Amino acid sequence: MSLRFNALKNLSSLPSIEVESTPKITTIFSSNVFTLKTAREFLSDEAYKSLVSSIRSGQKIDRAIANQISSGIRAWAEGKGVTHFTHWFQPLTGSTAEKHDSFFTIKSDGTPIEQFEGDSLIQQEPDASSFPSGGLRATFEARGYTAWDPSSPAFIMEIGNGKTLCIPTIFVSYTGESLDYKAPLLKALEALNKAAVDVCNYFDRNVTRVTPTLGWEQEYFVIDEALFNARPDLVMTGRTVFGHSSAKNQQLEDHYFGSIPERVYAYIRDFETECYKLGIPLRTRHNEVAPAQFEVAPIFEEVSVAVDHNSLLMDIMDRVARRHKLRVLLHEKPFAGINGSGKHNNWSMATDTGVNLLAPGKTPKTNLMFLTFFVNTIKAVHDYADVLRASIASAPNDHRLGANEAPPAIISVFIGQYLTKVLSDVKERVGDKFDEQDESMLKIDIHKNIPELLLDNTDRNRTSPFAFTGNKFEFRAVGSSANCANPMTVLNSIMADTLKQFKKDVDALIDKGEKKEIAIMHVIREYIVASEKVLFEGDGYSQAWEKEAEKRGLPNVKTTPLALDAMVTDKAKILFESNNVYTHEELEARHEIELEKYIKKVQIESRIMGELATSHILPPAIRYQNLLATNIRGLKEAGLPESACINQKQILDKIAEHVNSISDLVEKMIEARKICNNINDTRTKAIAYQSQVKDKFFDDIRYHADKLELLVDDKEWYLPKFREMLFLR
Repeated sequence: MSLRFNALKNLSSLPSIEVESTPKITTIFSSNVFTLKTAREFLSDEAYKSLVSSIRSGQKIDRAIANQISSGIRAWAEGKGVTHFTHWFQPLTGSTAEKHDSFFTIKSDGTPIEQFEGDSLIQQEPDASSFPSGGLRATFEARGYTAWDPSSPAFIMEIGNGKTLCIPTIFVSYTGESLDYKAPLLKALEALNKAAVDVCNYFDRNVTRVTPTLGWEQEYFVIDEALFNARPDLVMTGRTVFGHSSAKNQQLEDHYFGSIPERVYAYIRDFETECYKLGIPLRTRHNEVAPAQFEVAPIFEEVSVAVDHNSLLMDIMDRVARRHKLRVLLHEKPFAGINGSGKHNNWSMATDTGVNLLAPGKTPKTNLMFLTFFVNTIKAVHDYADVLRASIASAPNDHRLGANEAPPAIISVFIGQYLTKVLSDVKERVGDKFDEQDESMLKIDIHKNIPELLLDNTDRNRTSPFAFTGNKFEFRAVGSSANCANPMTVLNSIMADTLKQFKKDVDALIDKGEKKEIAIMHVIREYIVASEKVLFEGDGYSQAWEKEAEKRGLPNVKTTPLALDAMVTDKAKILFESNNVYTHEELEARHEIELEKYIKKVQIESRIMGELATSHILPPAIRYQNLLATNIRGLKEAGLPESACINQKQILDKIAEHVNSISDLVEKMIEARKICNNINDTRTKAIAYQSQVKDKFFDDIRYHADKLELLVDDKEWYLPKFREMLFLR
């Protein structure tokens, strides 16, 4: 019996996993995190104040103080049964990494002791040659360093009965280049902080720090583990390279916000509990649009912590799913013909005086501040749309961008009708009076009456890749398997750069004798005019928008190899180097890494497609061919007329056509792959894999394989079908 039928047979007899009743969240929240409250208990006043200063203002921690902090962390961890620690980091593989060391050591006199010194807290030396480096590290140049990031608290990861102390770190090479997602992100956040504080001080001199915030929405699919294991394409690539759509999929729109299936509900409750212990502030869970698709979302946090928490979440979701004999799919498009999964990044900025810079205020001054940051964000997206597009480019996201539910590859900004009117009126400088709106409107009265702003009255546009949703911007184009750090590094960098230029432009007018508020309004108006072509309120999926975007000169780069070019333009190099985020060498290296990732992912998909076609698709089709041929011969031998065999012959002809087409196409695809593999230049190779392998063969081979799925006797078919994976629990 095939794996498929074994899985289906056992599905109904699976024992339910008992999940303990979820305790009151506040009683377990951050119980496995070395929070400042915990630090207050385990550290001296001196060590505690040093840690707080490092977290809040980036001050370096003295090595002697680090010894006190590490001793306190060890005492806390050992009290919870921890024996090992690790520097937890986010290399450019797309997942997290860790190397465990024990607290146990032996002194020179042979005495065994438990210790965790400041040097071990601050820095470790993992092998850097086995991680992607884009040429920055050769195999014989293995040295790299992980360095403690105090802005993200240490935590205890529980796996089974084992517990490990995890120290969030950055990862850099021996020569100082960043080899991870976190180091550039921290630099981008600091660049934005400096630029935003300078602009905030036009309005409020009390602002000394601006912190970008992030609330991600993680979409994912959940399927049965046995059915997953019976699909080699899911095991190898995270998506189905073959599979015909179910008769029913999402067309009835009955899954979205529906009742969560009991087995999945138990799984969600289980991973939520693990997340709460680690301080991940999950708030929302629900069914998503596609069958077997779900979403989880947290409360907003500081960007660097939110990025760590999302990386942790993806790891926890995978581990807990296996506990429930389930598998979680984070691929952007695991099933053709139904919605894929994104990771919407809801981004804003908050001051240390408690102001959300993207929320309209209650006074003329705060509304002018809102308008300043609002327009600067639009200008940043307009000026660096290509770099922003590159930040979410990947082989799996290419399957999703521009498809049913996902925003297109054209980067545009949706702001809603009311704010569109505000910007239009600012630009045109129309009369002093405006139509009255309802009581939720907020007046702006700055020299010239500026139209009233709504506190929270913006519509939503699911087709927009970058939409304003009331008090934040939602970057919807980010893929579900992505590390949030990459798009957040770019977004905060371009915002920092734009705000720096804004201050220069305003100061130049002030130096000429212009009053501050008038100077700010002049520059805002200039920025609106310069960036208005990126604003779009309509259907981002429509062909009309593609044509209109082309007229406006907006880039529409649909494939990853070409989208990544924006990372290494002179414009990008100046942007990142001037804001101390990436050096030119680091950008070139990351460009190389992303191209290599693309090549390898398409290569793996091509290989598994050829393997499945040969070993899983063609054998049952040929067996069914023989069965039909035998049936036709039997009918003829029985003396039945030719008309008795017409339907069988038609099916036989169709099967033969699809079998021959698959066989020919797979052979040609293999030859095309060999040609691509002989190309030395990485960019040229990636483009060749995209155009000569993926685009040329994937859809055609899939078409014929999916037709065979409909023609061949169901009991002969090896691969679990969409209806089974998506609807059977």
